[in-house]
Amino acid sequence: MYRYSAFDRAFVHARAAQFRDQLRRHLEGSLGEDEFKPLRLQNGWYIQRHAPMLRVAVPYGALATRQLRALADIAERFDRGYAHFTTRQNVQYNWIELPRAADVMDLLAEVDMHGIQTSGNCVRNITTDALAGVAPDEIADPRPYCEILRQWSTLHPEFAFLPRKFKIAVSGSVEDRVASGWYDIGLHLVRDEAGELGLRVMAGGGMGRTPLIGSVVREFLPVRHMLQYTEAILRVYNLYGRRDNLWKARIKILVRSEGQRFVDAVEREFATMLERDLGAESLLVTEDQVRAMAAHFEVPPEHVPTPQQAAEAAEAARRAAGDPAHARWLERNVHAHRLADHRVVTLSLKRPGRAPGDATAQQMRAAAALAERFGRGELRVSHEQNLVLPWVRESELALLWEQAREAGMATPNIGLLGDIIACPGGDFCSLANARSLPVAEDIAQRFQDLDEMFDIGDLDLNISGCINSCGHHHSGHIGILGVDKDGAEWYQITVGGGDGSTRGGSASPGRIIGASFAADEVADAVEALVDLYREQRQQGERFIDTARRLGPAPFAAAADAVRRSTARKVAA
Repeated sequence: MYRYSAFDRAFVHARAAQFRDQLRRHLEGSLGEDEFKPLRLQNGWYIQRHAPMLRVAVPYGALATRQLRALADIAERFDRGYAHFTTRQNVQYNWIELPRAADVMDLLAEVDMHGIQTSGNCVRNITTDALAGVAPDEIADPRPYCEILRQWSTLHPEFAFLPRKFKIAVSGSVEDRVASGWYDIGLHLVRDEAGELGLRVMAGGGMGRTPLIGSVVREFLPVRHMLQYTEAILRVYNLYGRRDNLWKARIKILVRSEGQRFVDAVEREFATMLERDLGAESLLVTEDQVRAMAAHFEVPPEHVPTPQQAAEAAEAARRAAGDPAHARWLERNVHAHRLADHRVVTLSLKRPGRAPGDATAQQMRAAAALAERFGRGELRVSHEQNLVLPWVRESELALLWEQAREAGMATPNIGLLGDIIACPGGDFCSLANARSLPVAEDIAQRFQDLDEMFDIGDLDLNISGCINSCGHHHSGHIGILGVDKDGAEWYQITVGGGDGSTRGGSASPGRIIGASFAADEVADAVEALVDLYREQRQQGERFIDTARRLGPAPFAAAADAVRRSTARKVAA
């Protein structure tokens, strides 16, 4: 993972000291809320329903064990003993008191972490594939390009106050596991017929009130022009993006309304930059720069098991042989690796009784210990709100499984109905219309049986507490959106969405199936949708395939039967 330089550390510590002074002046009353708000936001501090919320940046999802242990310490000392991993590979705390905020930022800086640009109308955390650098289908490692983008965009004076927040994702593999079509800018590393490395550039994707898939604005852009072309897109957006209407301020609205004129404007700006950007301050991404950045992502030193550890692993493999629980874990939580004798392992943070993406301080420390023993000291945060170990020896899988199971992180549900994505919703967020977590818990309790989940197969269920779509409900095979009806919490259900990955289906928003449901009807409605799928599926069809083949009408009818049944019970 990226190794901080002396400059990086000085920068982050200086930012923490700056925030401490801003916070002091705010608490003393010399810096008003209107002046303090943009400063705290661009350091990751929100004011939520019950308390401040801190969003900690985890650039492209990579965590060292010392960082995860520091996050656990912060959870215990300053919060309520847990943290929340988000769909955008960040970490959030929900109960830190604002007067203690500067102490937290100092602790983060000690382990090369921060909250810079995790909020505000600026370029947010750059995301990528949790399998970056180890995926067998990788065209090129996207992490050096992510870090180049991160350094370029951090505190960029021209893009500190964009019309709205701005998100960039980079994919480096054949399969698009980063859902790049849903981003303001999606960059997909590709090679042309001559073997030159370039980028397929998409712009204008996004969820929210108007879900849109990004449009391809360049089929092939040489990687050396990555920063120039990204800056051209941002300049056009900064100039023409709407600032008079919050709901129409994202770049997706500009791209949709202007179409080819948007692309032409970007190309003109890009051409102008090429003409004048020939001096020492060039934004060209050179091969030397990429090589230098790639050196920060060298393969971690291999952990060679001691004879005793090898014996323990062999004994664990004998114990696990023929165990159906171990076989299921291998099927769902273990993934292919570019090295033949290694595997990638997902530690599941999803099971009944736990909010999706939440991890206690004890679990974070356990995950750090597992990463040190089995994963070369590195973890990744996945888009699906789980933790990933990218460097596990195949010979040690059974022993890892035993220890992960003891820590409560070996549920074999990755990609299944139990692997629910959900935002914190109305329990914490002041923007939410409804609670997400109780609905997620109702569904998790309903579908606990592993035999049933394995029979259902791949099914992405995503829940958002409001139209801001932090739970990415639009891309769920089943999506659930909290809505407000005369002060009451209701839930709109969509079917057939996809994130663009092989498992997730082509990127597209789900389609609404009728009127909204009361909170106590949602789990019944989901069960009705699943039952219909199991009745109608053809050989080898996943839920997403059946949903798109049948269309929304049969699913709307099945879910409506739940509503009618509830109405009859109420009438009786």
